[in-house]
Amino acid sequence: MKAEVFEAIKRSAAVPSMPAVVVRFLEVIQDPNFEYDHVVRTLSADAGTVSEILRLANSPLFGVRNDVTSLKVALTLLGPKRTRSLVLGRYLVEMMGGRSVDALDMSYCWRRSLVCASAASHFAKVVLPGSREEVFISALLCDIGIPILAQSFPDRYAPIAERFVPYGADITPEAETSAVDTTHAEVSALVLSYWKLPDVVTASVRLHQTPPVTDAREPMRIARLIRAADQISKLLCEIPDERRIEPVCSEALKWAGCGVGVLMDMLPRLEKEVSELANLLRIDVIPSRVYEVIAQTLQEKLQVAVGA
Repeated sequence: MKAEVFEAIKRSAAVPSMPAVVVRFLEVIQDPNFEYDHVVRTLSADAGTVSEILRLANSPLFGVRNDVTSLKVALTLLGPKRTRSLVLGRYLVEMMGGRSVDALDMSYCWRRSLVCASAASHFAKVVLPGSREEVFISALLCDIGIPILAQSFPDRYAPIAERFVPYGADITPEAETSAVDTTHAEVSALVLSYWKLPDVVTASVRLHQTPPVTDAREPMRIARLIRAADQISKLLCEIPDERRIEPVCSEALKWAGCGVGVLMDMLPRLEKEVSELANLLRIDVIPSRVYEVIAQTLQEKLQVAVGA
């Protein structure tokens, strides 16, 4: 990324700043030998963050039968990586939620991000189970560079941002580089590095637009799962032309390295998962009836393909 582009992004104040307590929390859990008591002391410095983590831990998404009132219990239940994902997601939504970004429908942006994260997590469960949380947070935040570039370069990036809508054209790195001398993948990775997320996450996000096909290193494998999940998320966030369903799904499964059965198993679950995540993060998403119709269309098309 050129220095002048980086400076323009910084001057625009488009990059959200995390609360100091969250930044410190991210630093602490990067130590593989961290102690939960240390994490509790760090987070307890901010009552609002404690309250938010307890709310997350008591979500129906985690099936807790008894109310969780202890921060340490909440952290143990969620685990450090899932806590990181949820806290980052929640604060990011809060900070971006009040912004008006020209040429962008932020509700659609978040909808795409939630579906992408859920789908990527399902793919990872099969092909990269040890990195499932890294896959989830990478997929959830991989497109944060789009609204940041739209704010930083409102005139130059507007024609690109306008593609990020239902039925919109793909946002390619070539188009972005031509417009603003960088890509949203590079900007997303820059932000995640600024927030001190693990190197594997930032590297995966930087690669997700054009991941290498055969490289077996972890960031490249995660990048391919993000690419696959992004293709599925686009289908599920619009009512697709039935003729596109089979080829898009086939390409996505090639990127993910999975069979059709994985996608068939995933589809009935995604609606509920995305709805629960949206409630958790307080995001408006596509009405469930529309999602149900789209998912059913995908399933029927895939069943025909499998039976053929």
